[in-house]
Amino acid sequence: MQRFVLTLQLRPDPALAEEYVQRHREVWPGVLESLRASGIVRSEIFRNGYQLFMVLDTTDDFSFERKAAMDQANPTVMQWEKEMAKFQQVDDADTDASKRWVLLESVFQFNA
Repeated sequence: MQRFVLTLQLRPDPALAEEYVQRHREVWPGVLESLRASGIVRSEIFRNGYQLFMVLDTTDDFSFERKAAMDQANPTVMQWEKEMAKFQQVDDADTDASKRWVLLESVFQFNA
């Protein structure tokens, strides 16, 4: 099992931020299936104002490169990502969705 934590900035607009949260209460089934197929076992997004943090638990063979290639070949995922771009602080809505989220470096871990 692997764990990754990523971050992304939402556009500083309260209505858009709330709509983003609402949309994630109703994620399309095809998007959820693509997560499973790529090796993501668990995904959780946390929000602090306009800053998002995503935690991914994945299979040992998961890779972001493989996930990005799978996403590019999936019209449902591509449409979802296109729609999500309006909420996200990105320079260009056509930016590769796999590059919008920034991988965070672990600096501390405690295991009891």
